[in-house]
Amino acid sequence: MPLPPGTATGLRPGQRNLSINSTGGVLFHGGNLFTHAELQAMRMDGLMTHVCGKSYVRTDQPATPAIRAQSAINSVPRSLHRRVALARQSAAWVYGCAPAPALVSLVTDHRRRTTALPAFSDAVMHQVTLGPCDLRSIGGVEVTSPLRTALDIAIHGQDPWAVVALQNIAASPELRCPLHLVVLSLESSSRIPGKSRALGRLREALRGVS
Repeated sequence: MPLPPGTATGLRPGQRNLSINSTGGVLFHGGNLFTHAELQAMRMDGLMTHVCGKSYVRTDQPATPAIRAQSAINSVPRSLHRRVALARQSAAWVYGCAPAPALVSLVTDHRRRTTALPAFSDAVMHQVTLGPCDLRSIGGVEVTSPLRTALDIAIHGQDPWAVVALQNIAASPELRCPLHLVVLSLESSSRIPGKSRALGRLREALRGVS
């Protein structure tokens, strides 16, 4: 099995070098430099760690928010990368506050013309209204802001993980998203389907945040 460019060689039999000094980057997506099968084999050899979809990162590279964002956006065609943003559970996962999603959640502003996702895609797209403060760039990928992400999770999240994700967002000092701001934002919004359930989730999450 070929290794990423720059991988050290000359190891003793049975010895693995997990510190890869690659000139080909740290994040690899199946079908680009290596096939998905090759990346899976390198994961089994301890050279790669699975991140999302068909994306893998070198084992000597931590999965940062930028790495997670770049791996998630690789689940959609490159032509859509600048037209969509990671959202909901995918955004919370990028921030390190939720488990990895089975499908990558994307949003696009309903006022913007966007090509549909291909059939059997590993992502799902939602057309929404996005405000001027609803997006931020992480690793060159647009992701919903912590406040917008928390709002979306309160409304659209699933019970097994939504409340914990909200608590994690509130507990992260880097995100600066106290839940009372999310409650105020939701209470000031009108005609929101599932508003009562969302407020219930937020109140439950608040009880668990010191």
